[in-house]
Amino acid sequence: MGADRPGDADMPPDDHPDRRNDRDGTGDQAARRDNDPAETRTRQEYYSQLRVTVSREQSAVARQTTAEERAAAEKWHETTAESRWIWTEYQRKWPPAERPVVDRSKDPPGSWRVDTNRVLGVADNSRVDAECDRIAKREEEKISPALRAIESQDPDRRLVGFEHRLKGHDRIKEKIYDRIKLLNDSPEEAVSHVSDTIRYTFQYRESRYTQGVWSDIERLKGEGFELHKLKNYWSDDQYRGINSAWIEPDSGQRLEVQFHTRISYEAKQLTHTAYERTRGKQADAFEELVLEAFQKKVAADVPVPPGAADIPDYRKEA
Repeated sequence: MGADRPGDADMPPDDHPDRRNDRDGTGDQAARRDNDPAETRTRQEYYSQLRVTVSREQSAVARQTTAEERAAAEKWHETTAESRWIWTEYQRKWPPAERPVVDRSKDPPGSWRVDTNRVLGVADNSRVDAECDRIAKREEEKISPALRAIESQDPDRRLVGFEHRLKGHDRIKEKIYDRIKLLNDSPEEAVSHVSDTIRYTFQYRESRYTQGVWSDIERLKGEGFELHKLKNYWSDDQYRGINSAWIEPDSGQRLEVQFHTRISYEAKQLTHTAYERTRGKQADAFEELVLEAFQKKVAADVPVPPGAADIPDYRKEA
């Protein structure tokens, strides 16, 4: 005689009426009737009606979420019109300065001039261009295909600004000139310190933002990228969003991935010139106050997605 399995002693034989009832659902129905004499549904009927109820509740939540997002979009449309008017008034008082015309007629062929006083010699300029070309090749052959593959895994969000993913050679040279001339970095080392030579931006709906960011962080790791740093700016008073720095381990290539909503991305675009001007110390003290006030005004109008401010900062230990 075989050993009893746990619970076998309490189970009725297969031909017992209670076992037959378990198979056709009438046993559950009888048990529910004992607990609630008013219950007349079979198990199948019960779960079918439960699915309908849950579906209706989810639809109601979706409708409410859509209505809230629509209201936020309408409010943003109004406030951004005001912000653009403020920026127009700023530009009337401080017209965009024209870049000075630099005489390059006497520069050695193959050199590159940042401005009147800063020149990259032929050898350094050539090495920077070669490194920029290598970065472009890594982006085209490996990094962008991986980001596009990640994008395809969730139709509720997309990559925006993809055409601007590569920073131009001239902009890179402006950023690294001092590292080459003052810190004695090699051109290749100097370029490697620019964290956003390649940049991508994921854009989400407000209601799906937080879960979407967490999911895409895991997808990036799944593609082999190493998270180096993540900075959450959703509580910042001049910029809203999340910026992250990653490394492609095979080449050591750095790249930046930003996580935005549609509104936070538009706010970033609207305030970018103000940010660049204050960061570059191009404005006097009064103008800086005006620019900072403008950035704060725009940021204050950006809705914060539920849970977004709770995503923690991260920095990989050295």
